[in-house]
Amino acid sequence: MVNTQVNLGGLIMRNPVTVASGTFAAGHEYADFVDLSRMGAVTTKGVSLNGWAGNESPRIAETPSGMLNSIGLQNPGVKHLIEGDIAWLATQDVPCIVNVSGHSVDEYHAVVEALEECPNVHAYEINISCPNVDAGGMTFGCVPEKAAEVVRACRNVTKRPMIVKLTPNVTDITEIAKVAEAEGADAISLINTLLGMAIDAKRRKPVLARVVGGLSGPAVKPVALRCVWQVHNAVKVPLLGMGGVTTGIDAIEFMLAGATAVAVGTANFMNPHATMDVVDGIIAYCEEQGVSDVNELIGALDC
Repeated sequence: MVNTQVNLGGLIMRNPVTVASGTFAAGHEYADFVDLSRMGAVTTKGVSLNGWAGNESPRIAETPSGMLNSIGLQNPGVKHLIEGDIAWLATQDVPCIVNVSGHSVDEYHAVVEALEECPNVHAYEINISCPNVDAGGMTFGCVPEKAAEVVRACRNVTKRPMIVKLTPNVTDITEIAKVAEAEGADAISLINTLLGMAIDAKRRKPVLARVVGGLSGPAVKPVALRCVWQVHNAVKVPLLGMGGVTTGIDAIEFMLAGATAVAVGTANFMNPHATMDVVDGIIAYCEEQGVSDVNELIGALDC
């Protein structure tokens, strides 16, 4: 038997596999294909205080080995999430990580404060890749001082495990990771999508209505692995790695680079069984390699 249990900043997961926010909703849509109780955790779609309408269509585009999205964090708000998705998820015997979004520091604070009233939330993933409306739309996670404000505000209202999700669209991702750790992050998740675009040459127009969007899928995996490895060598808190995780071997690579757990994202759109395939693949690798505990793999890259 392989011990698959991991501790992600105080969140005990039965195995190292969750999902990337926005690719799995809260699991209800996948429940016919996936035994949620076999997952390490379910990460919800990003939630804001009062709900966001999202961006205009078209807002999805396929790319070689990946996809672009400019959904715009469309969601109905935190009250709806608590009363609907989280209440249902509480019946599934799986930890719940809520992805928290906001357009201001005060909104992040208010969302976490509202979620603190819900006993069925086990951890937060603070998405600091949102545009800061108080600073002209600048992304919180691109500026150390702004990232620090958000993490500090959320930390002040919760003792639950708090994971801070980083954007790769920065010069030095370790600088932001160190700030998040210093302000009280229990873990760090990386990476969010890479900024990209697609063009329709025949129409001479951008494919996405908003022109640019977030690139995800296998195409970003080498960048994600590099970021996980760099941050693992820069901070002491555990990491949640994501970006192109499709198989158990992909997950193992992230763990070797320094991740304690992984999130399956775009693969869910291609294969609704992807999370289970990754869980089974991790166990198969460990059995083949004579690894009795997955924690032995964390940061075990030989370089």
